[in-house]
Amino acid sequence: MIALIDYGISNLRSVQKAFEHLGVEVTLVDTPEAAAQAERLILPGVGAFPAGMEGLRARGLIEPIKRAALSGKPLLGICLGMQLLFESSNEMGDTQGLGILPGQVKRMTGERLKIPHMGWNQLEPQRDHPIMRSVPSGAYAYFVHSYAVYPDQRDIILATTEYGAPFASVVGRDRICGLQFHPEKSQTVGLTLLKNFLEM
Repeated sequence: MIALIDYGISNLRSVQKAFEHLGVEVTLVDTPEAAAQAERLILPGVGAFPAGMEGLRARGLIEPIKRAALSGKPLLGICLGMQLLFESSNEMGDTQGLGILPGQVKRMTGERLKIPHMGWNQLEPQRDHPIMRSVPSGAYAYFVHSYAVYPDQRDIILATTEYGAPFASVVGRDRICGLQFHPEKSQTVGLTLLKNFLEM
C-alpha cells in the first residue's frame, strides 16, 4: 500500500490525481495503524508548520512516520510535508518538527522579494540521487511558499532554486525525500519526480 497521509490540512485530491495519472493507486491514511502498514508514505501539505505538526500529533501519526523512515521505507514530503521532515521551524514561534532530517525551517528573506515565493522557478541539481533521475538543470517547477528549509548537512540538498538567494528545493537521504514545490502542478517535471519516487 502507498499511503497518502491525511492530517487535516492537505490538498490531497490533486496529489492523488497526479499518482492516478501515473496509473498508481494511493490510499488516504489518517490512523497510526494504517500508516504502519504502508510500504511507501507520502506526506503532502499546505498551510502553517505548527498546524501541520498538531494535525499529525492529534491523529497519532508522528511515531509511525518516524518509524517508517528509520526502517528504510520510502518517504516523500511535499511542500509543507517536506518542511515537517526537519527538526524545527520558526513560523509563528518555534515548533519542533519530525526531526527525520537535520536542519531548520525559516522565513525567506531578501531585499525587494515578494513573499510568498509563488509561481514557476528553476531547479538546479546539486548531486545524484534516484529521485532526480531525468530531471535536467533548469527544469521548471511550481512553488507557493514563504518558508524554506536550511539543512545542517549540505549532502542532503539534491537541488536548489534561486529566489533572492539559493534555497533547498529538493532534499534527500537514502529513501527519504522532500520537494518544496508542488509536483502535482509542475507538469512533466513533477510527474517525473513522482515516478522516480515510486521506483526507488
